[in-house]
Amino acid sequence: MSFKMKATRRASSIEYAIRDVVIPAKALEQKGVNVLKLNIGDPNAYDFDTPKHMKDALYEAANNGYNGYSPSEGDPDLLKAIAEAEGKKHNMRIDTGDICVTTGVTESLQMLFGAILEPGDNVLVPGPGYPPYTGLPMLYDAAPVPYRTIEEENWVPDVDDIRKKINNRTTAIAVINPNNPTGAVYPPKVLKEIADIAAENKLLLISDEIYDGMSFTPFTSPLTLAKDVPMVVFNGFSKVYLAPGWRLGYTVFNNPDGFLDDVKKAYMNEARLRICANTPVQRAAIAALKGPHNHVPETIRRLKERANYSYKRLNEIPGISAAKPEGAFYIFPKIEALSNGPCDRWKDDKEFVLDVLNRAHVLFVHGSGFCQTYGNGHFRAVILPPMDTLEKAFDALDAFMRNSESMDNVIS
Repeated sequence: MSFKMKATRRASSIEYAIRDVVIPAKALEQKGVNVLKLNIGDPNAYDFDTPKHMKDALYEAANNGYNGYSPSEGDPDLLKAIAEAEGKKHNMRIDTGDICVTTGVTESLQMLFGAILEPGDNVLVPGPGYPPYTGLPMLYDAAPVPYRTIEEENWVPDVDDIRKKINNRTTAIAVINPNNPTGAVYPPKVLKEIADIAAENKLLLISDEIYDGMSFTPFTSPLTLAKDVPMVVFNGFSKVYLAPGWRLGYTVFNNPDGFLDDVKKAYMNEARLRICANTPVQRAAIAALKGPHNHVPETIRRLKERANYSYKRLNEIPGISAAKPEGAFYIFPKIEALSNGPCDRWKDDKEFVLDVLNRAHVLFVHGSGFCQTYGNGHFRAVILPPMDTLEKAFDALDAFMRNSESMDNVIS
């Protein structure tokens, strides 16, 4: 049979740079090359582990019969625990009926876009930002519109650029704070300005707060600052609770004056369609929220130490510069040779990343994978590995950059 079915344009065009770069790395590993991987934001791939009381709770949940379906919106006890935790964080009352438990924040985002985007609509997303914010709107024949974040100001959003990019097909403004891939933590003043812009233009504000407990500077949510603004908050258990493989997130609707009634109804329709999130993991998540939380300060201490070291080392490497991360576990250095476009050595940041992989055996992610406009000419590194691994990786990058062949157009 010679017939070949054609895939849809919207699915064929999707890229996920963070995992796409793993393919050439695996090819090297199959040849016996040891690759130092600084590409994926998985704490448990390094020297972090899920807290024991959470693992015990997961075992007990399965042993105690929590192996069937839960309600589509989530286990009632978990919904109460989320409402309590989020209410405390934002100093407000949150109703369990405004929460939905999901299979990770990516499913939260996909279902929300399904509920708010018609073909031809657009959503403003941070540039650079986490790739699903760019890829998922295209599944609904909508457009992601990146707004500028200012590298010279530690990647803070450009509020004027947000204002300029709103049009009559804009449905929402998204913020990722602390930010992936830059490690930025947004100041309260900027968050309040963005919330005010959303309110003025009758737009939904999306606040992705999955790294909220991994900030090296005080963290503020826009919901805390602007409780009267229609907002959807995403959070989950992958990062702060060190359980990425559990794939559990949640959505909180802030719905003043019923602004989001139709959206929330449509979102819950989607939640029922996909049945429910993992039931025993939901029971274990209750234990995560109720504590103990003594792993959090130690996690932050280690991450801050590694972030400071990475910032120092990268800025000592010729041809590389980087803003200082203030949260999460990423740093987003600039490749100076590419700051004004292609150079003799590399035509773009992806070619740079692959050259580093093939010659220095260190795996990063190209910055254009996080935004073609504002991520171009950069790369993302995770600062999760132990200090000795980071040292080896940055030593290798330093040697690579100092190599005369590599440095033709980087340093004089």
